[in-house]
Amino acid sequence: MKTEAKILICYNSPVSIFSIYNGKINNENSDNKDLSEHSFALQIEQIENHLKTFFTDVSSLPIDKNVNQTIEKITSYNPDAILNFVESVEGIAYYEYCMAGLYELLGYQYTGNVPQTLGNCLNKERAKEILYSNNIKTPGAITLSPKEKFSKKDINLNYPLIIKLVDEDASIGISENSVVNNYKELKKHFKFLTETYNKSLIVEEYIVGRELNCAILGDKLLPISEIDFTGLPEGLPKIVTYDGKWIEGSTYYNHTNPICPAKIDNKIKKEVENTALQAYKALECRDYARVDIRLSNDGTPYVIEINPNPDVSSDSGFARAAAASGKSYSELLFTITSFALQRKYNDSKNKAI
Repeated sequence: MKTEAKILICYNSPVSIFSIYNGKINNENSDNKDLSEHSFALQIEQIENHLKTFFTDVSSLPIDKNVNQTIEKITSYNPDAILNFVESVEGIAYYEYCMAGLYELLGYQYTGNVPQTLGNCLNKERAKEILYSNNIKTPGAITLSPKEKFSKKDINLNYPLIIKLVDEDASIGISENSVVNNYKELKKHFKFLTETYNKSLIVEEYIVGRELNCAILGDKLLPISEIDFTGLPEGLPKIVTYDGKWIEGSTYYNHTNPICPAKIDNKIKKEVENTALQAYKALECRDYARVDIRLSNDGTPYVIEINPNPDVSSDSGFARAAAASGKSYSELLFTITSFALQRKYNDSKNKAI
């Protein structure tokens, strides 16, 4: 029996705004396919079909900068819940939180995280400040603006360091060159990144150790995943790069493989889980998020990223973690959608009192 409900899937219309996304001058085979935004857009029809087994009316809407048209289409459809898969608008990541705000202004319940959480997590500097204030371990870091003048003594951090764009996600700008071992390498890569992206950078102490992904659904932690870098050529840092996520056939793509559930000692596993849940709560996450952790060689978990509304395409790490918990892909989508429908039901109930 299907639930009588109108579900609207909103997602970002694929577009490119940077000449380079993977943080380096690409010397690998240029025929390698970029699977980032376009791969998810291709899955929308599949997602619609999964949800149509549960709900009577399911539709989708690609989001661009035409706000008036977006408002008109949303209000004319008048959904009971919006499945919010918008991660950027015409390639601009910080518009992600604006779309969540628009749903709220229009009075519609939507899946996933609220504007404040989306904005705080996107800004890596701000997210770190929130983690620090909640006594949650995260690597030491400093932020540098594109025109920053700095000297060797200003970098009061322990090498190796990793350099990231402050306000981008999906590993945009992250490559093997992102990990630097000395001031000379730092200056060189700072110059390249600022000239390429014209954005502020966060320079963070690089934690040598294992990389773990902690998917959280509602307030429950799904089985932990570990990124296996076996086979990665010697000399390349064991990190999740843009190539590793999105460039099919690249060296990192071929040797960045998730293992779920991860094999972790029970004591350390509990500490990792507690750290992930603390980070989830500190950033006031809702419905679902992924907390990325580097586990140092001495067994200390450091939060390196909180990802609200992470990718939940059928081949994503989040879907893999859900499957490891016994939840099918259809059930995962149904669960996420149901969070928003329950809020709508609660709102209606409260108004009736």
